[in-house]
Amino acid sequence: MNTNHSLAQRDFSVLWHPCTQMQDHETFPIIPIKKAQGVWLEDYDGQRYLDAISSWWVNLFGHANTHINAALKDQLDNLEQVIFAGFSHEPAIKLAEKLIEVTPDGLSRCFYADNGSAAVEVALKMSFHYWRNKGRAAKTKFITLENSYHGETLGALAVGNVPLYKETYAPLLMNVISVPSPDCYYREAGESWVDYSTRRFALMEQTLQQHADTVCAVIIEPLVQCAGNMRMYDAVYLTLLREACDKYQVHLIADEIAVGFGRTGTLFACEQASITPDFMCLSKGLTGGYLPLSAVLTTDEVYQAFYDDYVKLNAFLHSHSYTGNALACRAGLATLEIFQQQGIIEKNCQLAKTMAKVATRFHDHPQVAEVRQTGMILAIELVKNKHTKEPYPWQERRGLKVYQYALSKGVLLRPLGNVIYFMPPYIITEEELLLLAEVAWQGIQHAV
Repeated sequence: MNTNHSLAQRDFSVLWHPCTQMQDHETFPIIPIKKAQGVWLEDYDGQRYLDAISSWWVNLFGHANTHINAALKDQLDNLEQVIFAGFSHEPAIKLAEKLIEVTPDGLSRCFYADNGSAAVEVALKMSFHYWRNKGRAAKTKFITLENSYHGETLGALAVGNVPLYKETYAPLLMNVISVPSPDCYYREAGESWVDYSTRRFALMEQTLQQHADTVCAVIIEPLVQCAGNMRMYDAVYLTLLREACDKYQVHLIADEIAVGFGRTGTLFACEQASITPDFMCLSKGLTGGYLPLSAVLTTDEVYQAFYDDYVKLNAFLHSHSYTGNALACRAGLATLEIFQQQGIIEKNCQLAKTMAKVATRFHDHPQVAEVRQTGMILAIELVKNKHTKEPYPWQERRGLKVYQYALSKGVLLRPLGNVIYFMPPYIITEEELLLLAEVAWQGIQHAV
């Protein structure tokens, strides 16, 4: 009979887990999950855990969602996978049509890949290749924000800027131009998010002015730098950036992999600035947390730059074996149906207010520098000194102590360093949010 202990031992002897120092699991065993329902995970010993981070930000409508389950069961009886070069299928076509319908105006072509990093790689290559096809071969550079994260394949890692992920592999990476972030955590006392984000944009403007002739694109995470400790900024920055990219003839890549599909309060974060990027990268919530799939949405102008006689060798040569996987596309369709049929964005607005309410007590905690929120993302920043924002030494691993305590109380929190965050499925109840907040509070007390 399988137990947590027996499976954890077997796991430890054969598996290597992501973003993990495996030696930690000598003393803190991996937890094997047997089943899941709604916002709850259950292990082999019958212990349940509230999935407060949507299983790494992917699960939007709960585990074992009946609508998505039914769609996948139906699809299984018809088609699971087919080569996507020279062939197609209805789920991929319908999903592309729906994505074009719901994303910002002007995005009219959909290119599939199979994870978020791959989507970023596609967008980077498309932008570079576009300028090459247009006879502007000097455009080879990318501009990125400090503290940004775009994935861990080499191109995506290069345009990210979180040292923890990037420094080790720096010799392998292309050089990029980094611009200071509009991260509002560092605004002056009394300064608004709008004012700070506007002030910080001057640094981006200067960089574009200086390097436009050699830059393909600026890549950003709209509104929230998720892996960069859930740091946030105002939508005015996006508005100004779109104007500047047009002015200097540079593409804008919006990495909405983590912030898309309702996370920031609108279906896509770019909507809050009323802008259309040249490329929009989507993944994570795209399939409701069921299957790997990503998509890059772009404009007809970009598409037409590749549409030519074969002998000119202008085609975009990028492929994945599972491009446009039928099962994943069907899950994506089911996910969008839930958004449209159940008024999820409107419900999330109310749910976000409830999240803010249950987190009110954290504002006055002596070791909390800031409680910040954008839509369905709420972050609590632990610090050694509240007034100076002096952080705890990272070696003390305060966030890990919160994580371990929360698991002992049946809640899955996975802090980013010393930042505790709530990013739950959209079906979480007020009672479950209250439980989450209480366990987080007690976990922080335990850790500090």
